[in-house]
Amino acid sequence: MIAASEMLRRIANCAAGFALVAAAIAAGGQTAPVKKMGTAQSAEQANELDWWKNAVIYEVYPRSFQDMNGDGVGDLNGITARLDYLKELGVDAIWLTPVYPSPHLDFGYDISNYMDIDPEYGTLADFDRLVSEANKRHIRVLMDMVMNHTSDQHEWFLQSRSSRSNPYRDWYCWHDGKGQTATDRGQPPNNWQSLFGHSAWQWDEKTRQYYYHKFYVQQPDLNWRNPAVHDAFKEIIAFWLKRGVGGFRFDAITTLFEDPSLADEGVVLDKDGKPVINAFGDPQLDGSKTDNQPGLHEVMEEMRPEADKFDSSEFPGTRVLIGETYLPNIGELKKMYGTPDKPEFHLPMDTQVGMIDKLDVATFRQRLIDAGTHLGAHIPLLLFDNHDNPRIDARYGDGVHDVDIQRVIAMILLASRGVALVYYGDEIGMTTTPPTRKQDVKDPIGIIGWPKEKGRDGERTPMQWDGTANAGFTSGAPWLPVPPSAAAINVQAELSDPNSLLAWYKALIRLKKTVPAFDSGANIMLDPENTKVLSWMRQATGAPQVVVSVNFTADTVTTDLTLGEAGIRPRELKTLLKTPGAPDSAVLNRIVLGPYGVYIGEVQ
Repeated sequence: MIAASEMLRRIANCAAGFALVAAAIAAGGQTAPVKKMGTAQSAEQANELDWWKNAVIYEVYPRSFQDMNGDGVGDLNGITARLDYLKELGVDAIWLTPVYPSPHLDFGYDISNYMDIDPEYGTLADFDRLVSEANKRHIRVLMDMVMNHTSDQHEWFLQSRSSRSNPYRDWYCWHDGKGQTATDRGQPPNNWQSLFGHSAWQWDEKTRQYYYHKFYVQQPDLNWRNPAVHDAFKEIIAFWLKRGVGGFRFDAITTLFEDPSLADEGVVLDKDGKPVINAFGDPQLDGSKTDNQPGLHEVMEEMRPEADKFDSSEFPGTRVLIGETYLPNIGELKKMYGTPDKPEFHLPMDTQVGMIDKLDVATFRQRLIDAGTHLGAHIPLLLFDNHDNPRIDARYGDGVHDVDIQRVIAMILLASRGVALVYYGDEIGMTTTPPTRKQDVKDPIGIIGWPKEKGRDGERTPMQWDGTANAGFTSGAPWLPVPPSAAAINVQAELSDPNSLLAWYKALIRLKKTVPAFDSGANIMLDPENTKVLSWMRQATGAPQVVVSVNFTADTVTTDLTLGEAGIRPRELKTLLKTPGAPDSAVLNRIVLGPYGVYIGEVQ
């Protein structure tokens, strides 16, 4: 929901081919290893409870994944039709961005009914079939839970704005204007802004008050100080749990509360003391009164038991709660897990690693150290991409070595300790393709902010299944244009190429699932003073050690992993995976990496 670049700017201011894959790996299964326990039954139960702890989660943007009825918009039946592809890729769960009924101003994040399916995507029966078919393949379906706001077409808001005395009035955030009189609306209550441009307050003439909207005018914020709102979402969560969903990703969760004093936010100043102006022409604010406010943790402490208490013999296993958590530091991220007696999220998103947006060894090393040492026993959720951000090529690529750099990113994502979140199309190297004309923009952010802000259409283009005119996405006219890159970058072409990015992702995911050190091993940083190569060891009790080296430069480099505090002897390495330029064999004190080369080896 929240554009990462905007959120991270606000937070900062507020805080002031492949040569070798071992035959055993290539033949390995796609499911996570079962931990050893006393009986077969207890082992199976443990696997169901722990399924998420080393998982690969795949974000599906339903409008753009697969269209089965030819209307140019992806649908639930299209996702069902592609489950075998997802199973072969090795994913454990798919997260669907919203598929609820919606006016689609914000393409589903403006919800008008939380307990149904939008006809564009199908029916509840189609959804049930998707869950059932996914379950047969041991793939969980995760829903997007949008609790910060609704559509202005939701019945709750229609009632709320009908009169000041309506029982739903206090379900939203209504306030008089500053200096308001019986005949003059005055000014908005304060200077708070929508993340999508301009004032966050909208005047309603009928009831003569302003309502608050952190996002679009058509997305009024719910009032989470009202217990009735809490009860409503418990009912919504239970509705989908009963249909077999494996959990929820909570959208824009840190914006749930605002400062009740309605104090102005601070204006960010440049080095000359002048206000910084954002892409929408507004002074940039510091977010200090509208983000990560008191009350959020109590809500999640209340929602977590709703998932924990649910049990189903048909759809067994832990129901996982994921948080969209753009936060200023690792300490704030740790709070999102809650405490042992009051747990909150299983997996708050660690955007500190994946949203660095530059290949800097020292920064990545420190962020991975933070994730490995400051979260305690909690498991990080790593991601580099989603539907709100330009794709990996636009944020990390150099225009020359983009595919090699995408391999580097995939290695950090999938070979590090934690759960990995992959955005659809990243596994084949889909590129960011923004519109070139304002009249072609579909995302309202781009319409409001053009030309500085072009919107998010560029990272939401149709999935590229093959090299045909519409990339195998639809038989009709696609809702967004298929990029020209689809002629060469597509699933069909990459399936037959052992050196493709798709083959790389598959190999990495197999390693993640079949190598014991990758299943539960800690990250131990190696060669810590190296400014060109990022290296670490995965180490688990009773399992062979595995080392990973990633070259962040376009130069050929040699690294020695026996240096530093680890004091490791120069042992032989058994190559598990490597990119071109790395040797077929290596020792710990001499690993040669080509430009943006990557090497994984098991210590002998």
